[in-house]
Amino acid sequence: MARKKVKIELEDSEGSKYSIVVEGNLTREKVLKVFEMMDLLDNSSGDDDEKNRYDKVSNSLGERIMHLIEEEFPYGDFTSSQVLEAYEDKYNEPIKLSMVSTYLARFTNKGILARSRSGREWRYKRITLKH
Repeated sequence: MARKKVKIELEDSEGSKYSIVVEGNLTREKVLKVFEMMDLLDNSSGDDDEKNRYDKVSNSLGERIMHLIEEEFPYGDFTSSQVLEAYEDKYNEPIKLSMVSTYLARFTNKGILARSRSGREWRYKRITLKH
């Protein structure tokens, strides 16, 4: 069986160039992880203006999921399965439930979401700060 080899090149907004070569037993998931890492590199060098963050197309998976939660579930509670379904409908691309659950747990740890047990599943809700 021939070894697969993929070379990915990227230039960020500051003009820095990145080149990554991945060789071996490549799966779609592995290549997507490389692209996600490269998105993080590109996003970390841009501006962090909170107001404009979602005005441009969200590139990282975490940003997409958070933006989706803000749009689809602004007040009610939701499950990771509901987020997965909404994500696949909106972005027309598959995502694993474990990835959605990981990001929801991260948002919970950061204090963005609240989590409660309901039977066999976790339910999440946005935490809104009252001024």
